[in-house]
Amino acid sequence: MGLNMGYLGEEIRKLGFGLMRLPQKEGIIDGEQVKEMVDLFMEAGFTYFDTAWAYAGSEDAIRKALVERYPRESYQLATKNAAWINCKTREEAYAQFDTSLKQTGAGYFDFYLLHNLGEGRSRYFDEYDMWRWVQEKKKEGLVRHIGFSFHSTPEELEAILKAHPEMEFVQLQINYADWENPAVQSRRCYEVARAYGKPVIIMEPVKGGMLATPPASVEKILKASEPESSVASWAVRFAADLEGIITVLSGMSNVEQMKDNLSYMKTFAGFTKEQKETLKQAQSELKKILLIPCTSCNYCAKVCPMNIGISGSFTAMNYLTLYGDISAAKHQEEWLVGGHGQKSADQCIKCGKCEEACPQHIAIRENLKKVRSSILSDG
Repeated sequence: MGLNMGYLGEEIRKLGFGLMRLPQKEGIIDGEQVKEMVDLFMEAGFTYFDTAWAYAGSEDAIRKALVERYPRESYQLATKNAAWINCKTREEAYAQFDTSLKQTGAGYFDFYLLHNLGEGRSRYFDEYDMWRWVQEKKKEGLVRHIGFSFHSTPEELEAILKAHPEMEFVQLQINYADWENPAVQSRRCYEVARAYGKPVIIMEPVKGGMLATPPASVEKILKASEPESSVASWAVRFAADLEGIITVLSGMSNVEQMKDNLSYMKTFAGFTKEQKETLKQAQSELKKILLIPCTSCNYCAKVCPMNIGISGSFTAMNYLTLYGDISAAKHQEEWLVGGHGQKSADQCIKCGKCEEACPQHIAIRENLKKVRSSILSDG
């Protein structure tokens, strides 16, 4: 797809190289394969690279594969500040920037993001006065564009954008599976960002690889329409087809994934009417799969005497139902429950207060039992 001349004055094509899931060899990042992937990406005319202070080894890897091998003006490099990770003072949060500069050797960052805002994480950026601080970095010429990545509700996104109109862009989780997902609300978050005039960088277009291997009934629809196209390509193209997009990040883990992405994104000029219809059919098929109808309103959590992460447990269970990936489901449960200071499903005392509060009339106790046996059990 053509260059995005209108957004922030940058010439960026609609595929970005996400550096979160780089290839590994014997437990460490495979530097030679990363170099090959970078070369393929640059040769195809793509220039946007996305890393983060929190991605172990990623900033060092991109220094060796990109920064030390290409002219600085030939690419855009983005990294992020996760002030909520082990930072007890603003100085510790600010120090992440210096570490990133050193690890990447980039001299400056084209895009600098306050990382993973939403829920309890946002307060760290407020308490450490990081909104003002990041503007100072821009004035110093160490950052060209400032924005933030976000995982939470559209209401919280709107509150942040109202409070901080100086932010130039937003990075959101958007994919066709989460477009109408009540737990993620991709569409509504996207619409809020656009209503405030913010261009969007898309992350998780393939949902962490899930949409490369969707349910068989969904894959059948996509393959019937385009037998020669990878299933993952539909997910990336769906995201790239949206208006107001700076770029779509794909977290590529090997040369084969890079070649596949480049094969269709080099010439992608938008979905045809027929392709849009095919994807609508795929989305409809996803909706047919029986999931726990939790909207993450968390009324149940407000009355649970055990502080059980009910909605997080149900999101993890729905992952398992949709994709059959137990490791991904366990990861979701660990992050959405334990990572948010809540107790797991096996602590349920079956009091039933949650079910009295649930507007969706979910059989919460029965479904928590399924979580225990399917996700928490070692059997």
